[in-house]
Amino acid sequence: MDMQVALPFYAPAADEVELFEHAWNNRLPLLIKGPTGCGKTRFVAHMAARLGLPLHTVACHDDLTAADLVGRHLIRDGGTWWCDGPLTRAVREGGICYLDEVVEARKDTTVVLHPLADDRRILPIERTGEVLSAPPSFMLVVSFNPGYQNLMKGLKPSTRQRFVSLRFAFPEPALEERILQGETGVDPDLARRLVSVGNAFRTLKDQDLEEAASTRLLVYAAALIRDGLDPLRACRSCIVEALTDDAEVAAALMEIVAATFGR
Repeated sequence: MDMQVALPFYAPAADEVELFEHAWNNRLPLLIKGPTGCGKTRFVAHMAARLGLPLHTVACHDDLTAADLVGRHLIRDGGTWWCDGPLTRAVREGGICYLDEVVEARKDTTVVLHPLADDRRILPIERTGEVLSAPPSFMLVVSFNPGYQNLMKGLKPSTRQRFVSLRFAFPEPALEERILQGETGVDPDLARRLVSVGNAFRTLKDQDLEEAASTRLLVYAAALIRDGLDPLRACRSCIVEALTDDAEVAAALMEIVAATFGR
């Protein structure tokens, strides 16, 4: 008997689902930019399940090499055999390859994406001599946080201009409350209080905080409170301590939490 796979929970903020589907239908790569914890990765997982496609996710970092993406020869039992990387597997399967925080990868690594991200849609594998043509269902998706960009870490124009772009932001309060309820099952009043805390903290970004309170952190706090943890302890552990190591700033943030929860 066929089993239906449940879609990962995702509450659309605008027309991002429609845009993703149009890009996929037209075999175009997609770039998603937005702050940490605003739902970029969840959105891609939701769309892969919605389209019934395998998803290969790569968390990019400074030491990521082209071989990590494409593949390499491995030695076993005195011989060598080829092992596909996640990018190659996605091309062969006709799935989605998602490169999370792509600007963290070295520029000489991201160049390997160019033939896949234009009208050629091919992946040359120099070490095997293969040239793979991406099937119609294959899609390349990358994301990054513009707040981390600097002169040393940024997408080259020759890379950026190969992608359809989509900007994410933190959800509006009503939607964010719905997300917390959908993710954790908390009641509307608790969701409203946590979103109020998150928005209060976000006004402090670039003043006392380097990063904004993400929706992800609010979901963590909601989950612990639903499980019986005191709201102040949950907010401290899940939100405040994730945002600052400064004891005075943490104390000021906890005053906001206490006022929100009537303590």
